[in-house]
Amino acid sequence: MKSILLQQWQTKAACRGPQSLVFFPPSQFERKEERIERERRAKAICDLCAVQSDCLSHAIQVREQHGIWGGLNEKERQSVAV
Repeated sequence: MKSILLQQWQTKAACRGPQSLVFFPPSQFERKEERIERERRAKAICDLCAVQSDCLSHAIQVREQHGIWGGLNEKERQSVAV
């Protein structure tokens, strides 16, 4: 079994734990209003996170295509990375 190695900043992330579900879309259909609310909750967690900038830098560097990373969703990260 391959183990996942976390980067140092990831161990300090505020999103670790059960609240991590709000950072990614569910496997079933999600209405626009539900997505907006889920992303709002995720971004509120990011706002309190000590490693938010490390997280965002990582997501931009690896071109993460899904979820809220460093307080930004996929489209928001694309506009920053350009």
